[in-house]
Amino acid sequence: MTSSYKIVDTNVPIIANLSVDPDNIPDDLIGCVYECVKAINQVLKDGCIVLDSKDEIYNEYRKKLSMSGQPGLGDAFLKWVYDRRCQFPDNCRVKITKEGTSYKEFPEHENLTDFDSDDRKFVAVANAHPDKPPILEATDSKWWGWKDALEEVGIKVEFLCPEYVENKYNEKMGVR
Repeated sequence: MTSSYKIVDTNVPIIANLSVDPDNIPDDLIGCVYECVKAINQVLKDGCIVLDSKDEIYNEYRKKLSMSGQPGLGDAFLKWVYDRRCQFPDNCRVKITKEGTSYKEFPEHENLTDFDSDDRKFVAVANAHPDKPPILEATDSKWWGWKDALEEVGIKVEFLCPEYVENKYNEKMGVR
């Protein structure tokens, strides 16, 4: 059974915040901003996201977004999480166990050994959840290089801006 719950990488609400000033959105990000706004609105409508029980994901949101809930939709998302996270159903809170710079619940795969330590919490939460909810990803191109390995271990990444992410990944990797 697939859940409608999602895990939201921090860059999704950050990119959604760009919609506050549409004239200053870089041309290559216009579609991405739209997709992030759409995704955040869907999350708000669904009424729950999956977080870790020790608030590591929530605390990352707090460092990058405004608790006032303004001026952008991403900030409103943080305020929404703050106001509701303690009321989320039990299946929206997952226990993960920190082990050095990783987590006990982070999957083992030879192509994930260099996975970014700051992003491991999202994968650990997805892996620890019984439904393995997808991770919403906006612009972090490193994830493009790990998508196949993640899929092999049962973790789905929903790229909201796949063309943008693939192009950025290929630029960084020197692929034309």
